[in-house]
Amino acid sequence: MKPVLQNNLPVWSSIAGLFFLLLATSHGVAGAPSTAPDFTLKANTGKNVRLRELQGEVVMINFWATWCGPCRLEMPKLEQLHRQYQKTGFTLLGVNLDDNSGNAIGMVKKLGVSFPILFDKDKRVSKLYKVDAMPMTVLIDRDGKLRYLHRGYKAGYEDIYQTQVRELLKE
Repeated sequence: MKPVLQNNLPVWSSIAGLFFLLLATSHGVAGAPSTAPDFTLKANTGKNVRLRELQGEVVMINFWATWCGPCRLEMPKLEQLHRQYQKTGFTLLGVNLDDNSGNAIGMVKKLGVSFPILFDKDKRVSKLYKVDAMPMTVLIDRDGKLRYLHRGYKAGYEDIYQTQVRELLKE
C-alpha cells in the first residue's frame, strides 16, 4: 500500500499550529495514489461487504479494536460523520480486529454506532492495509484510489476527516 498522505502529527494548541496541521493534511506526498486493495468481510448485519462494490462512493475504512482506548473515543465522532454524509455518496466501514466479534457487537450497541462493522478475525485485511497503529483510518476516492491515511486518533482529527471527505465528495 502506498498512501498519498500520512497524518500522525500532534494536535497543536495554538491557532497557528492548527492552521499548520490543516495545511499539512491537505497536501499529498509525491506520487500517484494507488488502488485500495479489494476485500470481502462479513458485517454485523450478517451480509458480506465487498469494497470493490462500493466504487463510485467515497469510502472511509476505520480499523479498530475494543481494547483500543483512542478507538472508543473516536467511534462517536465517526458516527456523526457517517450520519452527516451517508446520503451524499459516502460510506464508512469499521473493520474490527478483535478475536471475539461479540465484544465488538457489544461496544457498537453501547455507543449507538449505525455504520457497518466488518469482522477481520484472521487479520487478513489488516495485513493487506499494513495496519500498524490503532486506530488506523484510510480514505478512498470514488475511483477506488487510496487518498489519505491516518494513524492513531487525537481530539480534532474528526475535523480533518470532515475536510477530506468534503474534498473527495466534490471530485
